[in-house]
Order: sequence, then structure tokens, then C-alpha cells
Amino acid sequence: MKRSGPLFTLFAGLALGLVMLSLNATTGEAGAPYGGAPAASPSSARPTATPSTKPVPSNPAGGKTAYAGRTDDDTAAVSVSVRGDRAIAYYCDGRTAESWLKGTVADDGSMRLSGSKGAKLDGTLRDDRIRGTVEVGARDSAFTARKAVKPSGLYRATTEVRGATIDGGWIVLPDGRQVGIVQRGDVPGPAPRIDPETGAVTVDGERLTARPVLP
Repeated sequence: MKRSGPLFTLFAGLALGLVMLSLNATTGEAGAPYGGAPAASPSSARPTATPSTKPVPSNPAGGKTAYAGRTDDDTAAVSVSVRGDRAIAYYCDGRTAESWLKGTVADDGSMRLSGSKGAKLDGTLRDDRIRGTVEVGARDSAFTARKAVKPSGLYRATTEVRGATIDGGWIVLPDGRQVGIVQRGDVPGPAPRIDPETGAVTVDGERLTARPVLP
């Protein structure tokens, strides 16, 4: 019995060592590098979204904006009404020369409009203004038209009075000045003032309403 004592102690020590090894193996974190933090989970390594760099058009589709101004030589007024990618413009000297023009606006803000008798307007919309040239008859003029806040902008009224067609166009400038022509049949002449708040105007005794022009 006395000789079995050391053997028993030896076997007990071996058993305790095996138990400790087993505990260390089962409590270690799988995938963790030695002395470092656990590896990142797949969900934490997802790439972040990249902001869109798509350019914003000068006049987004569906937007409605009017621009009004004068030619550089101050002899006439120009107004352009833009809705989405379409535009309509009116050139008027307030006496006898006028032209209605229409066309489209490109994504970069450039526009090329055309009217009767070879009239044309080339311009570029940037921020709150249109800068370009307009050619009506033999006159070619540079112009700047700035964004118009109501009641500034472009107006038109058309009716028939005593068998004659009346067609009037008006540009109300940001400073309140008005430039317009009324065509009585084929005869142009200076237009009477409109009420900029209501568009009301009397032409040859006939009460009319000039309304904002949209493409």
C-alpha cells in the first residue's frame, strides 16, 4: 500500500493537466489572432455608399421660370419663359418691331429658339439669368434676361374686336417698366399698360386680360 502512493500522485497530476488543456481549448475564440482583437464580421466590412455626382440641370424638368431684361444697347426688351426643356421668347422694342420665338433648352442650359421671318435667339441659362443674342430683321443684339419675380415676366392677350384680330405682347421688367406691342390685324403699335397684378388691359375700348406665357 505504501508503494502505491507515488503512483497515485503521478496519475492524479496527469489527469489534472489533461483537464486544464481541455478547458483552454474550449474557451479560446475561434478566428482571433494571437494577442489581437477578434476578426471583423462580414457585416462590419460592407462598403459605404458613394454619393451621386450626377450634374443637376439648370432648369429641372417641370420647372416654370420667366426671365426678363433688355438688350445691351437698351433699344428693346427680351423675355424668355422656360418650362422643363422647352422655351418661348418675345423680343419687343415697344414701337413696331417684335418677334415670338420658341425652341428647346439643352441639359447644359444652352438654347436655340427660332421665329418667323428668320428671327432667332441663341442663349445660355446659368443660375438666375440668360445671356445671349437675338436677331430680328436686320438687327442683331446681345441681351441679358434675369430671373423674373411676379408680376415681372412675359404676358400675352389675343382676341377679336369688330372683326379685327388683336394680338398683344407685354414684357414687364423687374423695375416695373413695361414694353409691349399690339398687332391690329397686320398693323403693329405701342401697347397700353396692363395691370401687372391682374393682367387687365383695355385695347380699343375692349377689356382684355393678358396672361403669363408658358411654353
